[in-house]
Amino acid sequence: MADLGPTSMPDAAAAQRSSASQPTVLIAGGGPAGMMAGLLFARAGVSTLVLEKHADFLRDFRGDTVHPSTLELFAELGLVDELLQRPHDEARQLSALIGGERFAVADFTHLHTPKPFIALMPQWEFLDFVSKAAARYPSFALRMKAEAVDLVVSNDRVTGVKLADGSALSAKLVIAADGRHSVLREAAGLERDDLGSPMDVFWFRVPKQKSRDNQSTGIFAPGRILVMIDRADYWQCAFVFAKGGADAVRARGIEQFRGDVKAGAPMVGTNIESIKSWDDVKLLSVSLDRLTQWSRPGFLAIGDAAHAMSPIGGVGINLAVQDAVAAANALAAPLARGADVDALLQQVQDRRMLPTKIIQGAQRLIQERIISRVLSGSWHPGAARAPWPVRLANSVPLLQRIPARLIGLGFRREHIRSPNAFPALKS
Repeated sequence: MADLGPTSMPDAAAAQRSSASQPTVLIAGGGPAGMMAGLLFARAGVSTLVLEKHADFLRDFRGDTVHPSTLELFAELGLVDELLQRPHDEARQLSALIGGERFAVADFTHLHTPKPFIALMPQWEFLDFVSKAAARYPSFALRMKAEAVDLVVSNDRVTGVKLADGSALSAKLVIAADGRHSVLREAAGLERDDLGSPMDVFWFRVPKQKSRDNQSTGIFAPGRILVMIDRADYWQCAFVFAKGGADAVRARGIEQFRGDVKAGAPMVGTNIESIKSWDDVKLLSVSLDRLTQWSRPGFLAIGDAAHAMSPIGGVGINLAVQDAVAAANALAAPLARGADVDALLQQVQDRRMLPTKIIQGAQRLIQERIISRVLSGSWHPGAARAPWPVRLANSVPLLQRIPARLIGLGFRREHIRSPNAFPALKS
């Protein structure tokens, strides 16, 4: 585990009181970016408070793909085996059904990482684990049912947040990790580039029998795309349709919807009848965008608040976690020393913008070249007309390592370089 050496260890009780009342770092949003940042800043001895507007982490149909790059970070913290004690399934290969024929797409087993697979873990399990790991440090505090709704600004510098209950909190640094519809990002007046998306998604689950191997797959058929994530005893399903088409799909009725799913994914069988009404189906409005500037004095945006990702490749959690690591690497040690970090905030964007652009560019290309054409019916994928890279990778297994590396490790992956102020504590 990389370590820059311990900072001065704060008094535990004083640090806890400081974190809860007037923290050095205030993080709005208890998702992957916010919780990981909270863990790393607290580990560095920085008084840290995370605000989460909900009462718990139990919200279904959130991203739950923990990639090898993220597992590697937890290995560096000495936490990966403990993390993997939480309920999860392991996807070591990915495949796609195109025109009724299965094609092998990615093989993660050859990655040179501690855990060469994707861990399919409910996000509430992941977040609960990170919150409990962070709570081992006296400099960490988490407030549930605390919604940040605005910024406090003094002399053009962000100095805190306003909460939905009318109260306000001050901090030396405010980190917005409040998601793709970030309120604080808007309050900060940061400009955003909308890259567009041709699709939205209905998420739902269908029970299944547990299989020996993970059967997660993508299904491409004329006018229809489904993603089937094998969660042991149920399928987590994504029904992809043209942007803004949710009302049209609903208008056809739930029975027709069940029929469309079964036609595209026959493996659901009669279990599709578990979808009783539209209450069992959740809408994800897909966005693809990024801020042109991630910070201003006293303020930094990370994760989906800085760049909303398409669900393609399931990379959202992992990019958010990488942002949190980069932020802690650049800022935690100076903050622990009591330094002013405003001049350092740009380093986080400079570090993370290129991988964001590369991944979003790949997602946009897939959206335009494949997804929009399949959904519009202008491309009718049959086995013989699967994209040539897919056919080639299926024929030459060695080539399946390339998409595995791109999906599993991404670009410019981070490593833990922020300090550990509590070496006597287990991370």
